[in-house]
Amino acid sequence: MLRILTALFLTALALLATYDRAAAREVVAFNGGYSAGTIVVRTGERKLYLVLGNGTAQRYPVGVGKNGRQWSGNAFVDGKYLRPDWIAPPEIRRDRPGLPEVIPGGSPRNPMGAAALTLSGGEYAIHGTNTPGSIGGFVSYGCIRMFNTDMLDLFGRVRIGAPVVVLR
Repeated sequence: MLRILTALFLTALALLATYDRAAAREVVAFNGGYSAGTIVVRTGERKLYLVLGNGTAQRYPVGVGKNGRQWSGNAFVDGKYLRPDWIAPPEIRRDRPGLPEVIPGGSPRNPMGAAALTLSGGEYAIHGTNTPGSIGGFVSYGCIRMFNTDMLDLFGRVRIGAPVVVLR
């Protein structure tokens, strides 16, 4: 099973590299008092940090919630999904009633992109995107968007239960 998942992960990474700009992640100095493995999102910077320890973090550019749709607080990763199906939350369905009931994983119309990390509370996720031009902006209903290649990198580094801190 692990061999199959690894092969799927590597295949997805190779295929998705054609959709995203070059990986925008980088290791940077980071002193926030968080333990290694913690994800810290700074919405004002539109950056996500995976704390590596020893005063460093892997930094990724992200898209964050639009004005009025941002949130802050603590959560934890409660699920990891490759090519997830997407069902629009009620708030999005109200704004866009013509959406299909389900957009299958792998569809170019699926806003979850290559992978998703769902967060405790069930309302938000950190996920890839099929609209890479949205990275760096205030663009979502509260989810954190990443380039697909960066999402796959983060996906491979993060465990279920990892703490997530979202700061404004």
